[in-house]
Amino acid sequence: MADTHVLFVEDDDVIREATQLALERVGFTVTAVPDGLLGLEAFRADRPDIALLDVMVPGLDGVSLCRRIRDESTVPVIMLSARADAIDVVLGLEAGADDYVTKPFDGAVLVARIRAVLRRFGHASGPDGTAGAGGAGAPGGTGGALVFGDVEIDTEGMEVRRSGVPVGLTPTEMRLLLEFSSAPGTVLSRDRLLERVWDYGWGGDTRVVDVHVQRLRTKIGQDRIETVRGFGYKLRA
Repeated sequence: MADTHVLFVEDDDVIREATQLALERVGFTVTAVPDGLLGLEAFRADRPDIALLDVMVPGLDGVSLCRRIRDESTVPVIMLSARADAIDVVLGLEAGADDYVTKPFDGAVLVARIRAVLRRFGHASGPDGTAGAGGAGAPGGTGGALVFGDVEIDTEGMEVRRSGVPVGLTPTEMRLLLEFSSAPGTVLSRDRLLERVWDYGWGGDTRVVDVHVQRLRTKIGQDRIETVRGFGYKLRA
């Protein structure tokens, strides 16, 4: 991943400089800026491979910047927050972020999370950043279309339609839907979804799953994915 370009938006000079050095040490190219407006400008100019956004930055806060980026691109976004408060986490994820890391963080842990996101986006994104060939959880080798009610999934073209109308999914949402579609009617636990969709080899925060499921529901229908209390979620066949 030596050619991976990271946009890092962080207003704390010490954290910004130390993190930039840590990321460059492992081969990433880093554009580091201290506020959200400069971050948006850098994003549009450089088109990075991934964005790391601190929640609390001046000019344009991280959540608002994430929304602006998501309006223009499906590039992966990791939010950074000094607190593990649910409101920070949920706001960032609802804005379109794919993951989050709580500060203070270990540099090695941040690198591992970045690499995990890039691995799954490498499998789920085409060269233009839109949903591409499926990764873990994609129905293997069957081709054609999968139909669940009014939802049709083209597993070759990686396109989704609802009642014939194209549905725009981020790569993370596509991977989540493919995981559900690989086992329709089967209850999938949050831990399984974290492992298969988010590539977590360790325990993660299940709020990431819950918010992404809700985002997916708003696009393919609230009743299409059923909550099974105490166990997880399942796709209605």
